[in-house]
Amino acid sequence: MKHLEGKVALVTGATRGIGRGIAIGLGEAGATVYVTGRSFNNSSSNEVSGSLQETQSAIEEVGGVGIPVQVDHSDDQQVRSLFDRIQDEQNGQLDLLVNNAYSGVQALKDAYGQPFWDCEPSLWDASNNVGLRSHYVASIFAARMMTKRQQGLICTISSWGSMSYIFNTAYGAGKAACDRLAADMAVELKPHNVASVSIWPGIVGTELFSHFADEMNQTNVTEQKSSFFSDRYNWETPLLTGRAIAALACESNLMRRTGRVQIVAELAKQYNLVDENGVGVARRRHRPASLRSLRFVVPAALPILRKYSWLIPDIKVPWSLLLLNALSSPKI
Repeated sequence: MKHLEGKVALVTGATRGIGRGIAIGLGEAGATVYVTGRSFNNSSSNEVSGSLQETQSAIEEVGGVGIPVQVDHSDDQQVRSLFDRIQDEQNGQLDLLVNNAYSGVQALKDAYGQPFWDCEPSLWDASNNVGLRSHYVASIFAARMMTKRQQGLICTISSWGSMSYIFNTAYGAGKAACDRLAADMAVELKPHNVASVSIWPGIVGTELFSHFADEMNQTNVTEQKSSFFSDRYNWETPLLTGRAIAALACESNLMRRTGRVQIVAELAKQYNLVDENGVGVARRRHRPASLRSLRFVVPAALPILRKYSWLIPDIKVPWSLLLLNALSSPKI
């Protein structure tokens, strides 16, 4: 159903990965979706590359309107020009901003397994410049438009890495700051009826992380070990995040969620959403378990149970227990 028909959305960093999936999910719901990225055409032979034109076509194939805009989110002037364009073309209307642009995946891959002191200080900027900082900058311009119309939603893509160690120190600090950014923006935006939330996808099978997992699999075979990252346990597709955000944006009482973390798998359960082709889950369910559900936690600790995970109750582990266990949690 076209719940977002007549709505205007912006998804930053949408040439591939989660951003592309989000843009397609919003297109399914009938939105006009501005998408940004650095690659307009796909002139690369790289198997994990993508382009704005490809994302635009994918949005239009599912019934939305895609508007590609080439933007480098490390350049504040380019970001300002992007919002000026939306202001002019949409008569000041912007209903949804999804802060997704992130340029740190390759840096995470290169630094994987190394302690922070063995990495160059530039790893911080690679992880958090086009990421945390660019989310803040885009939110400034979006809030100026939304507060004038007294409505809107800003979603900041974060991660379970804000609560528990994943990848490296710079990554975790940046994601924790993303959650704080969303929460504090919510305080200032609430009087203007604009919501701000932090979105936690699960383990998402993007093009880059699928390639990363393939490389890890080769290493794990040699070393005779496995992980729920490398064996794709409970993976979800980028499209599920898009469908969850599309449903969230349609809530009549959206402000009750403002300032809080929203978990994609839990939104999918609440809204009765399904994932694309059931990737990473039993095909009859087509929905991954939340990473704080017993259905995920128990098989993660006992791999022999993974093929029977659907038999385990889908009960959430309380946040307090998760925080106590954060330092000893499985490493992705």
